[in-house]
Amino acid sequence: MTRSNETRRTLGNRAVKRVFIPTVAVMAFTGFGQMPIFKRYYISDIPGMAWSADFYVTHFLHYIGAAVLLALFAYFIMDYVLSGRKRFQLTPSAYLRIIFLAGIVATGIFRVFKNMPDVVFSPVFTVFIDISHLWFAMAYLFVALVLAVMKRGWLTEAGSYGNAAA
Repeated sequence: MTRSNETRRTLGNRAVKRVFIPTVAVMAFTGFGQMPIFKRYYISDIPGMAWSADFYVTHFLHYIGAAVLLALFAYFIMDYVLSGRKRFQLTPSAYLRIIFLAGIVATGIFRVFKNMPDVVFSPVFTVFIDISHLWFAMAYLFVALVLAVMKRGWLTEAGSYGNAAA
């Protein structure tokens, strides 16, 4: 990898990070907005926040955020597979984050199916999907916060892990 590609990768990752973090924040806010807590706890009474009590607005924003996150995940995966695997490897903390993000995406897909008019799930399965989606989201947010405080990244130089015996 030449020096110019290294710089481009770093600048590109910074730009993507500037999109990823606010998108996750919007997804968390609108996800909690799917539950009627903003009106109940008077958050929607704060000037400029009345929209947060409208289920359809938060639902629409959540879907937009989901589309942005899926596009970012596709970018991350393709970037890593096509250019990063030779030089970088995922850290153990990255695998933990990926597991929680995969759970969020999988349960989110089932929630989208649940909202389609011709798809009917049993009440037990619907509750399971709803609670699982909430659990994965809260677990991811907690783990991401702890790992950010610990300054654990997603990538490390190739060969940094697993070479203790060598």
